[in-house]
Amino acid sequence: MRRDQGFTLIEMAIAVVIMVVIMMLAVPSINGVLADRRLRRSLDEFNGLVRKAQEHSIAERRAYLITWNNGKIGLRPEGLLKGEDPAPVATLKLSRDESFRLSFPAALENEPPPEWIFWPSGNCEPAVVTYRGKDGGWTARYSALTARAELANYVTK
Repeated sequence: MRRDQGFTLIEMAIAVVIMVVIMMLAVPSINGVLADRRLRRSLDEFNGLVRKAQEHSIAERRAYLITWNNGKIGLRPEGLLKGEDPAPVATLKLSRDESFRLSFPAALENEPPPEWIFWPSGNCEPAVVTYRGKDGGWTARYSALTARAELANYVTK
């Protein structure tokens, strides 16, 4: 006599084992995608700050600086107008495990200050920015004429 009405315990156990194996294979790839998204977000947020610096310098016809200090990156005018608030126009806060490093390939000084200038024309000093975080890192070269990034290195952990 045959029973065709349900699954046996062995069939159910095999199905559960197969599902567990599939889940074990899927979780690392999902973690990689999420890490890549967080790394891409760090690049996008920094590029947004660069665009703001360029836009403010052109719109207001004065120099703006992106400065590195005390665990954050800030955007401020190079010189303050009378009665102007000295607080940064925009900031990018860093978490404990993040670091941004700024270097200037065309600098005349060995140790230039951590300030990146954008002139009233919208041009900037050519710069290389390196980011390191828990999800990986990237290095971008910024053009003096356009202030647009060219990725030199992008590695997800």
